[in-house]
Amino acid sequence: MSSIRKLEKRKKIALIAHDNKKRDIIEWAVHNKIVLSKHSLIATGTTGRLIEEALDQPVVKLLSGPLGGDQQIGAMIATGDIDMIFFFFDPMEAQPHDSDVKALLRLAVAWNLPMACDRTTADFLVTSPFMQGEYEYKLPNYINYLNRKV
Repeated sequence: MSSIRKLEKRKKIALIAHDNKKRDIIEWAVHNKIVLSKHSLIATGTTGRLIEEALDQPVVKLLSGPLGGDQQIGAMIATGDIDMIFFFFDPMEAQPHDSDVKALLRLAVAWNLPMACDRTTADFLVTSPFMQGEYEYKLPNYINYLNRKV
């Protein structure tokens, strides 16, 4: 049986960007400053500092991605402490922590979280009517996976 998860009106939003995408996420955040000001922002290291400065809004800053920030966000996804993710990653450049990035993306999909990995998708998410209020959705049911014979 699947359970229902309720996203509150004030969402817990993770913001992450690779070095070559930091300018994009900052410009996007400034463009969406009014919407983002209504939510709790959590970000990895430098991205968090830059967004906090650009928006003049508090951002919970975790470790830098390669130093464990991606894994911290992944843990927050698994515990229900992140509601949505804006992760502007660079598809053209390998990262020293690609395995962490892949794990974070897999967790977001596994837990059915709304996620944008580029500016266009981010625009669609941030302008969705669901962004303005509460939203309920089904959590995936992993009981068969958990009870599998190994």
